[in-house]
Amino acid sequence: MMKSDFRTVVLFLLAGLIVCLLSGKSGVAQQPDPYRLTLLEAIQKALQANLSVLEAGTRVEEAEGTHARRFSAAQLPRVTAQTYANAQNRDLRAFGISMKGVPEVVGPFSNYDFRLYAQQNVVDLQSYHGLKASERALDAGRMDERDARDMIVRVVAGLYLNAQSATARTEAAQSRVTDSSTLLKLARDKHDAGTATGVDVLRAQVQLANDRQALLIAQNQSKQSLLELARNLGMSPATPLELAEPLDFHPLGQPEIETLAPVALVARADYLSLTSQREELLEQQRANRARSYPKLSINGNFGEIGRSIGDLRSTGLVQGQIDFTLFDRDRNGEAQELASHLKRIDDQIADLRRGIDEQLREALLNLNSASEQVAVAREGQQLARRELELAQDRFLQGTANNVEVVTAQDELARAEQNYILAVSSHVDAKFALARAMGDTQKHIVEFMGN
Repeated sequence: MMKSDFRTVVLFLLAGLIVCLLSGKSGVAQQPDPYRLTLLEAIQKALQANLSVLEAGTRVEEAEGTHARRFSAAQLPRVTAQTYANAQNRDLRAFGISMKGVPEVVGPFSNYDFRLYAQQNVVDLQSYHGLKASERALDAGRMDERDARDMIVRVVAGLYLNAQSATARTEAAQSRVTDSSTLLKLARDKHDAGTATGVDVLRAQVQLANDRQALLIAQNQSKQSLLELARNLGMSPATPLELAEPLDFHPLGQPEIETLAPVALVARADYLSLTSQREELLEQQRANRARSYPKLSINGNFGEIGRSIGDLRSTGLVQGQIDFTLFDRDRNGEAQELASHLKRIDDQIADLRRGIDEQLREALLNLNSASEQVAVAREGQQLARRELELAQDRFLQGTANNVEVVTAQDELARAEQNYILAVSSHVDAKFALARAMGDTQKHIVEFMGN
């Protein structure tokens, strides 16, 4: 009897274990927690993964290689080694040697030579200015990389802002659905109590259906904005994202354009790149003029030479060399090319100076306007919410139908949209100002209070 009971208990436990395993397999897989992403993290991820930044980095490396080559040609000696062993005979008649008693062909004979050759430029202004031009080109490349990073920071900040705005609209739509559900319940309760009509219930149902549809649209737009953000950060679109920083208004003191413009000209990477390119062209012009200057170099060789390996003798040579260019028509064409290029760079610098000034002034105008819009939108939002509360009280007390409530809900929805738009415009104006000032990431972090 005890054996039978023991067997029954074991079978029961096994059956329970099998049921648990099957239920675990058939259950829905647990979704991973969403990744809470801050604005600063988004910027850092984009700078690590964006293609434009990566390409700009490779161009800097290429410019570094060019500079290393120019430095080697201008400053470092060139040393080569050469060795040979040969066996030969010579036809003397082919060299105009024909004497009685002397054979026409001599040889065969052999010799061996092991030698080092070295050459060092002492005075070569063309190579020197070419080296300086490559340094300026390297500086321009680094500024181009900085400018690419600033552009990506601006783009990613805008994408993060779009996601914040979409999330805020989703939350506002969810709040309207909650209010409409409350209104529908109230209309049904009053209809059951005989103090409201069926039209009131139907009107509340229509309002709830419209708000639910608006919520679905807002939720889809929010998900799409997160997908676009993840794509530009180099993250998998399947990664669930959640914004750690909601859309919020942080006032910013209005800076003066007179103080911003000089700061921007020494911080804007695109402007600094153009100035470095201009300096590069000036060095190339100096190198062009130096093509007609004499070049002084020292070269020589040292090695062992002999008829056989056991009969090698040390020999060498040291000599100074001066080279003159007597005719070089190509220099004039190169000078014309450089002068034309320099004029183009000067025009670009002047245009960019005006463009930076315009961008700063436009950002300040938008910042000031958006600040005022936020104040007006906040007041409108408060008034619309108060209007909704009064309309709900009137409907609850039976002094009015729910037309006023539905109208007030629409007014509140419009006021909320205006507030979200105003705050988004204010944040975008701060991003634009940060881009116009240069050092975009630094100023965005400063303006956003992170």
